[in-house]
Amino acid sequence: MDKKYLEIDFLVGSTIEGAVRELWDFRNNGALACGKFNGITLYSDTVTMDGAYKAITGKTKTEFDEAHQKVREDTEKREAEFKESIPSLTEEWEAKGRQVLDQDKWDYWDKIVPIRLGDLYHGMELGCCLDIVKILNENGSLDEAKREIDSQGHSGMSFGLVCAMVKEFCNRGVEFVGYVR
Repeated sequence: MDKKYLEIDFLVGSTIEGAVRELWDFRNNGALACGKFNGITLYSDTVTMDGAYKAITGKTKTEFDEAHQKVREDTEKREAEFKESIPSLTEEWEAKGRQVLDQDKWDYWDKIVPIRLGDLYHGMELGCCLDIVKILNENGSLDEAKREIDSQGHSGMSFGLVCAMVKEFCNRGVEFVGYVR
C-alpha cells in the first residue's frame, strides 16, 4: 500500500531547520507530510536535520553552520580592515578627483569622498563617476559616456547615484543624465 503524503508549502524565507521542524510536527501528530525545499522533497517520516542539510547544501547542519560562521567572520574582518583604510583611501580619491574634476568642484568632492567610502558601495561609485566625467570633460560624446556607464554593471540604485554625482561634478552632467535616462 502506497503512503499518502499531505503536500505542504514552506513559507517564503523558511530555513532548512524550520522546514524540518515543521515536518517533525506532522510526524509527531501521526500525519505524513512532504514539502519541497529548494527543489528537494523532504518527507516527515524519514527526514533528519543532517539528512535535510546534506541533501540541500551538501553539508551536515554542523558543517553548514561552521561554514556560515566563517563567512560571517571573514566578512566582518574585511569590513573592519576596509574601515581602517578609509583615511588613506580618502586621500587617494581626493587626489584622483583633482586629476579629473574642475577646481571649483574639489571642495565638494572632498566632502563627499569619505561619505561615499563609508556607504553601501564602499566608494565604487567614485571611480565610476570620475570615468564618466573624464570622458565628458575631454569632449567625449554622450554616446561614449553612455557606453561607459552601461559597461559599469550598475543596479538601479547605483546607476542613480552615479548619475547624480556626474550631474553634480561635471559641467555637462545635466546633459548626460538627460541622455542616459
